[in-house]
Amino acid sequence: MAKPTPSDISPVMKTLAAYIAQAGKKPLPKNVAERTKHHTLDTIAAMVSGSRLPPGRAAISYIKTLGGTKQSTVIGSKFVTTAEHAALANGMLAHADETDDSHAPSLTHPGCGVVPAALAMAERERANGTQLLRAVALGYDVGSRLSLSLHAHDFREAGHSTHTFGPMFGAAAAAGSLARLNYDQCRWLLSYTVQQTSGVSCWMRDEEHIEKAFDFGGMPARNGTAAAAMVSHGFTGVEDALSGERNFFHAYNEEKRIGKPPIPERLIEELGSRYEVMRTNIKRWSVGSPIQAPLDGLLELIRTNNVTADQVESLTVRVAHQGANTTDNRHMPDICMQHMCAVMLLDGIVTFESAHDEKCMKHAKVLAMRSKVKLLGDDEMAAAMPARQCRLSLKLKDGRELNIHVKAVLGTAQNPMTRAQVDEKCFHLMAPILGKVRARKLCDAVWDIEKLKDVRQLRALLSA
Repeated sequence: MAKPTPSDISPVMKTLAAYIAQAGKKPLPKNVAERTKHHTLDTIAAMVSGSRLPPGRAAISYIKTLGGTKQSTVIGSKFVTTAEHAALANGMLAHADETDDSHAPSLTHPGCGVVPAALAMAERERANGTQLLRAVALGYDVGSRLSLSLHAHDFREAGHSTHTFGPMFGAAAAAGSLARLNYDQCRWLLSYTVQQTSGVSCWMRDEEHIEKAFDFGGMPARNGTAAAAMVSHGFTGVEDALSGERNFFHAYNEEKRIGKPPIPERLIEELGSRYEVMRTNIKRWSVGSPIQAPLDGLLELIRTNNVTADQVESLTVRVAHQGANTTDNRHMPDICMQHMCAVMLLDGIVTFESAHDEKCMKHAKVLAMRSKVKLLGDDEMAAAMPARQCRLSLKLKDGRELNIHVKAVLGTAQNPMTRAQVDEKCFHLMAPILGKVRARKLCDAVWDIEKLKDVRQLRALLSA
């Protein structure tokens, strides 16, 4: 078969492949570089803390059985393996908990797919800190846009998992940039990513969070890294898997069910001027995303009105229907709305430790408070933008009713955390595993990542 001429390649593929190939050489705007550091550190902290949770322990144990060429670090261990294996393990670590970032418009958790892939390939290629930072920003841009091109919310309702589709393309772009793939190779990179892209939203039924950690982080990071590694090794592929006969958008066209065809052009919309990392949320609390706003609102009501637990008559929480469904009376503390609200009312704060204390879920005083919490899915909250809003109604025994509408929780793109706030969160996540000295050094190293001449310099800080 004759090699396609330039006219056979779609404008979307031309623009996207060229952008990926050049991204490692283009400086990021100062504010974008700063925000990318926030999300890189936040994801690393999620990996470190996640290494001691069940999905993290399972991932590390499994990867150790595979061996492999010593290319990249499995975080939270002393094990070094292939970039693909490390990306799989670290992706699961990053979503072992509910503390990693999220991109509301695309319904993705970009960090847990993109950052592990970028770190793994950066180590393999001995890239410097600046190249790593640019690759991470690129991954957020490509992954989020891929999901948006498929109409994220409708695509999810059709049964697909936006949390695997988008991050897999983001991971591939980040890894491909660090592997220094050229324009032709970037087209093949996208083809190998297309062939590996999958995901069904039945992950919502995973009660142990282990498959979910694989779906959100491990699989996207591994598959994206593998695509880049294979093409870097010399694999060729389909010249344009995004257009032409039996292309990606043809395969995942849900127009008959959702009434909208895919929009491939969204993959390159404002590419290079609109940076998706700037529209990505960092979680203030180490709990599921739908619980972020209620905890923020409760903290405000408690502190403003000097509310104590013994004053509480009842609490009604209204969130979007999807948020209510995924957090309603779950048996894991950090994804159970009623339990986490009860903890906030009793303690006046939520910590990483209290969000993961399973024994606490059986305490009589916690169960008594939990019985006072009513969770409702709400049409207004489902339609509200930005997403993840909530309304709280706290009734006190003296007859007072305290109400609050939380529109933009701290850490969202509309109300971003400061460097100091991100640093505080990440330090406290990592210190119990790494020790205070190494946790402090790791935070400082990411804030000064441009000074890293070789990402492998982080190994001593990431292993435990």
